[in-house]
Amino acid sequence: MAGNAFGPAADPIVIDVWSDVVCPFCYLGDAVLKQAIDEHPGRVEVRYHSFQLHPGATGPMKTADYLAGKVNLSKAQIEASHEHLSARGAEAGLDFRFDDALVANTRDAHRLIHFAKTADREHEMVLRLFRAEFTEGLDVSDHGVLADLAAEVGLERAAAAKTLAGNDFEAEFEADIAQARQLGISGVPFFVFDGKRAVSGAQPVELFRRALELSTQDRAGSPA
Repeated sequence: MAGNAFGPAADPIVIDVWSDVVCPFCYLGDAVLKQAIDEHPGRVEVRYHSFQLHPGATGPMKTADYLAGKVNLSKAQIEASHEHLSARGAEAGLDFRFDDALVANTRDAHRLIHFAKTADREHEMVLRLFRAEFTEGLDVSDHGVLADLAAEVGLERAAAAKTLAGNDFEAEFEADIAQARQLGISGVPFFVFDGKRAVSGAQPVELFRRALELSTQDRAGSPA
């Protein structure tokens, strides 16, 4: 994206994002944020942080079945919510296929994102995991699946598999969770602009544009 980066940049506006790869609003929020960044003339760095919507999830389960047992909504209400999300996603170029999506434990997927960050492939890994989850119906807790996805974004498969088999990046994962707790984050996506201004949820692009404008004003010493 011209003039901006989902990665390191000189004196960028820094956006810290807490998200989970089984969170459809996080996938949508990422796409809308990217649109705002693409339109912004300044430099931007996006940093991803781990969050688990379903920390107690074990084996993969169909999303609709999992939610039916966790939230006070009928099957029809869940389907209506998914239809609405699918329509919003289509507008942002996303292909949500909730009939195939699975809820699984994402701890190892988050460790893989931290691994990808060491090779400057953080955003590519996040996007690939989102697509695996919401378009392809893959189990994002399966180490073989995760290693294959890592290879697809240019990482060494064997190194990814070794990372997943051990405890690498466990401390980074736990630090993200602890920081989210300290900030009072109870839901995702959650965006923090330059450590000052927060946006919660997959908001309209105008709100992200405004947050970037205000962050630019802050740096210039202009009144908001």
